[in-house]
Amino acid sequence: MSEPTHTLDAAAQEAALQAAAQTLAQAAEPAAPIDPLAAAQAEIAALQAKAAELQDQYVRGQADVQNARRRADEEVSKARKFALESFADSLLPVLDSLEAGLAVQTATPEQIREGAEATLRQLKSAMERNKIIAIDPAAGAKFDPTQHQAISVVPAEQDPNTIVAVLQKGYVIAERVLRPALVTVTAPK
Repeated sequence: MSEPTHTLDAAAQEAALQAAAQTLAQAAEPAAPIDPLAAAQAEIAALQAKAAELQDQYVRGQADVQNARRRADEEVSKARKFALESFADSLLPVLDSLEAGLAVQTATPEQIREGAEATLRQLKSAMERNKIIAIDPAAGAKFDPTQHQAISVVPAEQDPNTIVAVLQKGYVIAERVLRPALVTVTAPK
């Protein structure tokens, strides 16, 4: 937190502190008579000055907290508003490829297949850049209920709960499952 700036009361506060220090110094001297009223007034002035300083620090601290909260709220709002911007930007080339493919009226089946494969590669690349990863377990892998959804159970010689076939890939985004992979698993023996 930054140092509070001095207010117009700074001279009065300093004078009160000096008076309190002088009174305390006089109280430390055994030969000098102590005026209890003057000592109490000096102490009151010193405490009032300290209270004013603490109040100023408190008000400034509250303002800093409110400003930080407002800035954080604005950043969260912007993050929510533009969260899909990066993903949408990486999908634009895929959209362009699909539109270009549809614009060709005399394409051969081979050309259509090549264009579809190239567009699929672009889409997979865009998904990987945005941390969307396929869940595609190999046959024989162990069933994981956090990433797989068993659609059917078939008898087999393999260990129970082993994946036999993947019916549909699943996907995760930043380690969070978007869609589990749909799989067929072996039945318990």
